[in-house]
Amino acid sequence: MGVFKRSLQRSIALFLLGLGMCWSIAACSAPEAGDGPRSVELTLVSYAVTRSAYENIIPQFAAKWKAEHNQDVFFNYSYGASGSQSRAVVDGLPADIVSLALELDVQRIEETGLIEPGWQQEAPYNSVAQRSVVALVTRENMAQPVTSWADLTREDVQIVTANPKTSGGARWNFLALWGAITETGGTEEQALDFTKEVFRHAPALTRDARESSDAFFTQGQGNVLINYENEMILARRNGIDLEFIVPTDVNISIDCPAAVVDANVDRHGTREVAEAFLQYLFTPEAQREFASAGFRSVDPQVEQEFADQYPKVDRLFTIEDLGGWNAAQAKFFADQGIFDQIQAEIGRS
Repeated sequence: MGVFKRSLQRSIALFLLGLGMCWSIAACSAPEAGDGPRSVELTLVSYAVTRSAYENIIPQFAAKWKAEHNQDVFFNYSYGASGSQSRAVVDGLPADIVSLALELDVQRIEETGLIEPGWQQEAPYNSVAQRSVVALVTRENMAQPVTSWADLTREDVQIVTANPKTSGGARWNFLALWGAITETGGTEEQALDFTKEVFRHAPALTRDARESSDAFFTQGQGNVLINYENEMILARRNGIDLEFIVPTDVNISIDCPAAVVDANVDRHGTREVAEAFLQYLFTPEAQREFASAGFRSVDPQVEQEFADQYPKVDRLFTIEDLGGWNAAQAKFFADQGIFDQIQAEIGRS
């Protein structure tokens, strides 16, 4: 085992002990010492639900690179909650490429100088490698089905969702609720009233999306779970029997970016292959793997190929329609922001 791999494992052990993170780590067999330029090693750090896609994308890229450059590519990879992954890279996890659920998580790394400004322009589609939308998971035994955003304020509905202060996924949920009003002609006052009423029907907020799923499926809490469409598709393909709907009148495009970690690839001497891997994520081959794993493709051709699997959203708005992530973070999720005001008004600290 090479020095780099031992160093990576020591880093992970320190994170587990010091930060209490939950990691899923695997690696291909490392190249033997002395292989030199015949092999190169990359570390991919991504959020958990991309794993099934990357397990197919990685060997496809490695085979392509080998055929074109006569060089083996070996991967270390880590999957976990996007925010935790971002903080781990900041704290020293030597990622060459990050693939995260929120632009804010990549920006956190950028602010340390590890990623150079302008990374959004380094790949197609502003470096958004996969997309999803918000879905509503419901219990089969509900007397009246949930079919729209408006149904979330019914008296018989109890909602399970995470806390937007601690969960990136929950921020997408919150913004979907807000935009369901403002992006269809409603005022911000109406959006505030609607969002407040929805959270009044969420008696307890979990820390993250994984805890929300556990509370709903394992602990039997609530009768409506707000979550990503791709999570639900993946769960169904893994044999979990569930009912979910995608509000198609209006929904938010959950845009998940990828980037090369500039300081690390320069230190590792892996920039060429890391940049090639980033570009490969936007090829039809890789986009089909994301689409097969439950994500909406950013490639129009691949999107059309999978059109029958993903309901068309009539009004699909983006974070840019809400002013961009910096503005949204300050307005909605900062201390004393709109979410804190909602919590105070419904009697939660």
